[in-house]
Amino acid sequence: MVSQRVSPQHLDGTSGRRRVAVVLAAGKGTRMRSALPKVLHEVGGRASLTWVLDGARACGCEEIFVVVGPESDAIRASVGDAPDVHWVVQGERRGTGHALQVAAQAVAQAMAESGGSPATGLVLYADAPLVTIATLERLLSVAEAGFGALSVATLEEPGNLGRVRAQAGGQLTGIVEAVDATLEDLEIRQVNAGHYALPFPAIGTFLDALEPANKQGELYLTDAVVSAAAEHRVRCVDLQDPCEAWGINTRADLARVHQAFCDRTVSRLQEAGVTVLRPNTVTIDATVKIEPDVTVHGGVTLLGSTTVCSGTVIHSGAWIKDSSIGESCEIRPYSVLEDTHLGEGCGVGPFARLRSGAELAAGVHIGNFVEVKKSQLGPGVKAGHLAYLGDATVGAGSNIGAGAVTCNYDGERKHQTEIGARAFVGSDSMLVAPVRIGDDAITAAGSVITNDVPDGALGVGRARQRNLDGWADRQRESKRSGKPSDASSVDDQ
Repeated sequence: MVSQRVSPQHLDGTSGRRRVAVVLAAGKGTRMRSALPKVLHEVGGRASLTWVLDGARACGCEEIFVVVGPESDAIRASVGDAPDVHWVVQGERRGTGHALQVAAQAVAQAMAESGGSPATGLVLYADAPLVTIATLERLLSVAEAGFGALSVATLEEPGNLGRVRAQAGGQLTGIVEAVDATLEDLEIRQVNAGHYALPFPAIGTFLDALEPANKQGELYLTDAVVSAAAEHRVRCVDLQDPCEAWGINTRADLARVHQAFCDRTVSRLQEAGVTVLRPNTVTIDATVKIEPDVTVHGGVTLLGSTTVCSGTVIHSGAWIKDSSIGESCEIRPYSVLEDTHLGEGCGVGPFARLRSGAELAAGVHIGNFVEVKKSQLGPGVKAGHLAYLGDATVGAGSNIGAGAVTCNYDGERKHQTEIGARAFVGSDSMLVAPVRIGDDAITAAGSVITNDVPDGALGVGRARQRNLDGWADRQRESKRSGKPSDASSVDDQ
């Protein structure tokens, strides 16, 4: 599904019917070889099932009936307490027709409780998330003008998909599953894409008449649709993009569907004014939001709820998840950002890591091999290289020298470091938290700071240097002669 929502149409002005949805999610997914139900595997940044549910909602479906197997705790937990979702258990998996039989009973009961008015129902597969809202709206409109509709696609290699027989005007005359097809049937390139819009409760008559007259011994939903087409008008709706028919049955299918989501997202962003320089090398979730005049170089990964504001440049190899990036920032190569916020005009990297809770105000510079975690950095802060800032606040205009570390963990608890405005933390300073470095304060390079440094003060925490004349020469002579040296110990001098 595309990520944009459209305004719900709870009642169709012509038919007066409500809209509901039935989502088939009871398949075992054995070919995925996964402990995770296949409908919960993520594509485009969200679970396959989530995309399908949101697509149904976007088309104005007031109630959604999700058909699941007996062991469905993980699926239910992923959806939560959604008030519009009803769970329907298919105790015995006897095919798609049986799944819709069970669902139709639940729909009929809900309709009776709400006054008995008929509804047009979308029938969707939870493992087929690429269908667009535009296609679903077309299915509903066609069904509401007749009896029903199904989506079809024309493929060069139909594989094991069911073949569709139809008249020139699109009236359905037959559907043959590949496993039951004749050689003549297998020559047909038009296939059943698996999305339906059907009338409830009227379709129940055809579902109840189903017989397992096939090699699998299952009840096929397609048989009920074909039977309905013999008495009523069931139209075929061509998919604008054949990939909308793709389902997820294997890990290879998962990768293909995920790539299709990414391709759609990149195309949408390019049309909206985003520069993506090497689109076949980037991964951008459909949930990511990017403003015009952003430049994305090759090899970039943007995931989750990430937002990127105008004027920002993201260089090769950057990996960014669930982060917000302000205007005119520069993310240099191979930087990693997760659950972070960047204000306007920040520069990050190369090879920087911003972890959960990092908040950078405007104009902050984070250089190579700097790590920031759960810290707030004020405007204009600079940490050029080789530093760690964890559980810290850093005031505006402060400078963090190379090798500086906030020693925030004592083995049991994390402690806070406070660095004031315009402070200068010298290279290789160890700031042992909890500790405060005052405004305009300085720590001498190589210091271990265990006590607060007042505003404007210099903190020095290192041993006094001593130079032992001739010590190095005596050591070298001792090694050459093999005789003990009286300069063997610095502490003895």
